[in-house]
Amino acid sequence: MSIPNLITLARILAVPVILWAITSGEMRIAFALFLAAGLSDLIDGFLAKRFGMATELGAYLDPLADKAMIVSIYVALGIVEAMPRWLVILVVSRDIMIVSAVILSWLVDRPVKLKPLTVSKLNTVAQIIFATVVLAALAFRWEIPLVINALIGLVAVLTLVPTPSVVATRTGSAKPARLRSNRPPKPPISASAPGRAVARTNGLIRSTMRLPASISTPASA
Repeated sequence: MSIPNLITLARILAVPVILWAITSGEMRIAFALFLAAGLSDLIDGFLAKRFGMATELGAYLDPLADKAMIVSIYVALGIVEAMPRWLVILVVSRDIMIVSAVILSWLVDRPVKLKPLTVSKLNTVAQIIFATVVLAALAFRWEIPLVINALIGLVAVLTLVPTPSVVATRTGSAKPARLRSNRPPKPPISASAPGRAVARTNGLIRSTMRLPASISTPASA
């Protein structure tokens, strides 16, 4: 396993420790661990790109670690009432819908590759900044209600923005099942086929318009 993947796994394993620190009131420990997790995210991304250590496993582990960290911290801060619960429900519900869509695409054998849009990236940055500010305020007893309220509004707006947060593209070139057909392909139509069809139709019309010789017109009274 590559070094970036090991760092990502360490970030995932740090999630329950941060949850314990928040729910136990150890906000300085939670703040320090959250900062370390953020720095580790930058480090593993740098190593993967700079030294060519990017792997397919890392492509799945990295966003999974980010989602697990953000969702867990928001839930824990909501439990200790350091964050509005309606905002926690809003953020967590959005992430659950995205993850559920990806899992469903795997189950139906039509995997998709998610490409975050600018709105989604801004939303993630706002969520991280908000969690950092809340943890710092709890750890160092800062009284900054205006800043926190402003960040609450920003996160809520970016989460509720009607623009789709991701663009999903199919991986592979297979067509959907409903577009496939088991019927054999139709034989190609030769160049003379239309002419024969027209001639056959004209002959049928002439034969129906011609009266048989055995039928005579009835005599007048």
